[in-house]
Amino acid sequence: MGRMSLLLLLLLAVIHSVGCSRAKNTPTASASSTPQQDASSQAPHYDEPVEPAMHVDAERAMQYTKEIVALGPRWDGSAGQQRVGAYIHSKLGNDQVEEDVFVADTPAGKISMRNIIAKFPGAKDGIIVLGSHIDTNYPLRKTRYVGANDGACTTALLLAIADQLRGKKLQGYSVWLAFFDGEEAIKEWSDSDSLYGSRHLASKWQQDGTNRKIKGLLLADMIGDADLDIMRDKRSTSWLEDLVYEAASRLGYQSYFFTDTDEIIDDHAPFANQGVPVADLIDYTYGYNNVYHHTTEDTIDKLSTKSLKVSGDVMLETIRLLNVNADRLAAPARAAR
Repeated sequence: MGRMSLLLLLLLAVIHSVGCSRAKNTPTASASSTPQQDASSQAPHYDEPVEPAMHVDAERAMQYTKEIVALGPRWDGSAGQQRVGAYIHSKLGNDQVEEDVFVADTPAGKISMRNIIAKFPGAKDGIIVLGSHIDTNYPLRKTRYVGANDGACTTALLLAIADQLRGKKLQGYSVWLAFFDGEEAIKEWSDSDSLYGSRHLASKWQQDGTNRKIKGLLLADMIGDADLDIMRDKRSTSWLEDLVYEAASRLGYQSYFFTDTDEIIDDHAPFANQGVPVADLIDYTYGYNNVYHHTTEDTIDKLSTKSLKVSGDVMLETIRLLNVNADRLAAPARAAR
């Protein structure tokens, strides 16, 4: 009995020591970590924001989520996808909005896609980008899958953030909201069959010089989960993830962030490949063992207004911190390149 217990303990120790890596669509066990383990031993200094704090209207964000879900499945090429594009435009009203229209070469043939970008000008020279994807899973197009958490709630959250930015004279950097199309794989997740919209926009912005102006890109994905647990992503920029944690700590929301660390391939990856500072804010534990992800169980009842409040307020506070800290924090990374 003693020998069996010892063998069991040794086996568990070996299993615990194995790391992991995954794309967003390929779940495996996560590796536990804390922000303190990933950050330097000496806490960074952060300059104080000069702008007043902003807070998202979480009830409105939830209402937007319900309205997007009511549009039905939004897979690329569908009527639902056209409806969600029109819906986004209707909520942005007279804001400065651009469309990045392109035709993607996919395993299902050529599909027309479009990224939607809303721009809110700031006083400083530079851009902060907030992103979310607007499409639902293509392989599930013949089911009742509506992607309440996976796409709808974060699209809604960006629209609620737009409500806070609208009509204000932003003292910091310009804030752009990027609604990415074609995040989901058409057939099977791969480098070429995924992230169609973000790959196209990252390439476009690299060519026209926009990427060099981006001080930070915050991607929101699957963060309406009622059991919110946003993980630290190894593919994200370390100092920007630290800044997100600082924002969460200032608001008393640090318990919702970075209990686990993992490696995620998501819409931030094409921008990271171009040297843009990025942070993927994602909760990849949607239900026990991620059981609700990419199933018809991804519905409104699994979401929480409080989670949208936490996520939205932390993103807005991170913007404030970026406005006064971005250049100094990014300087060591620029010097290393």
